[in-house]
Amino acid sequence: MQSFGLNPANQHIQSPPLWLLAELTYRCPLQCPYCSNPVDFARSGEELSTVQWIDVFKQARALGAAQLGFSGGEPLVRQDLAELVKAARDLGFYTNLITSGIGLTERRITELSEAGLDHIQISFQAADEEVNNMLAGSKKAFAQKLAMARAVKAQGYPMVLNFVTHRHNIDRIDRIIELCVELDADFVELATCQFYGWAELNRAALLPTREQLEYAEGVTQQWREKLAAQNHPCKLIFVTPDYYEERPKACMSGWGSLFLDITPDGTALPCHSARQLPIEFPNVKEHSVQHIWQESFGFNKYRGFEWMPEPCRSCDEKEQDFGGCRCQAYMLTGDASNADPVCSKSKHHGIILAAREEAEQAPLGVDSMIFRNEKMSNIIIKG
Repeated sequence: MQSFGLNPANQHIQSPPLWLLAELTYRCPLQCPYCSNPVDFARSGEELSTVQWIDVFKQARALGAAQLGFSGGEPLVRQDLAELVKAARDLGFYTNLITSGIGLTERRITELSEAGLDHIQISFQAADEEVNNMLAGSKKAFAQKLAMARAVKAQGYPMVLNFVTHRHNIDRIDRIIELCVELDADFVELATCQFYGWAELNRAALLPTREQLEYAEGVTQQWREKLAAQNHPCKLIFVTPDYYEERPKACMSGWGSLFLDITPDGTALPCHSARQLPIEFPNVKEHSVQHIWQESFGFNKYRGFEWMPEPCRSCDEKEQDFGGCRCQAYMLTGDASNADPVCSKSKHHGIILAAREEAEQAPLGVDSMIFRNEKMSNIIIKG
């Protein structure tokens, strides 16, 4: 039986990293203004090699990791993707590809299927071709996504679609769901934009109003009832943005609890966005996955409850939300130890209220948006 080491911050047996995310590359042919990649991704070091990635998979599996997601950037940019999938499947992982569909072909779907890939999720920017292509920065993106969604379904995979919704497409939620039904989708994530990475830069242009959000939730519920009455298998998952909640989410089920993210250059993170924090996180090129997960400072920094200041420390909800998101606390207050400002108990909750008010006043144009690409990332780095 696998034994797990002591967590030095809390002196208890640390659970394994059940969910491993392999961010294979920051390269991407699209330039979505809400990309979760760090805004300074252009300074990232050399990508891990095929051999290095497979070694990471072996180490994580030995610790107890069970699910492995391949993401990016666009993971299809990696020509060794099928080799990585096969290695992961041979180790016993359940494997998931998170892709824009750009770079996917019927031949490549077959290749990935033969390698043992279990699941493919394709993302769309909108149900309207013009809006989709504008946000993606590609005139061919929408047609490619439609073709590949159908091809994935034709090859026997469940149809899993993701739409990031925001103030420029959420009013068309009815058409979005209609398109998903036309594509015979099995699962649809209607993920209202969360504000990290590039989305945080573009928050004023992307955050929907409360009226828009309530309308979209209402339409989604109507569709759920309609689909249920037809005994239709499509499941609609609506994700509310943090900025319209009064309690924070239990981010990643707690810091360093279940989720392990490995970035393209091998930096290990407890969540997608943690790289922005003023913490030096370990790298798999220098440390074992076991050391990183069980012993490293970065992964133990916010584990458990001892680190919490008030009002979190004495809150009777802390075991449900773990104080919320450390990255959001840092972005909005400058101190990652603070209570997530999403929480109405936080002394910084006014920041969230102000953002909601700003959304009510913001124009609907897209002219002010900063699009995610290497040129803009370099501009941001140079400051």
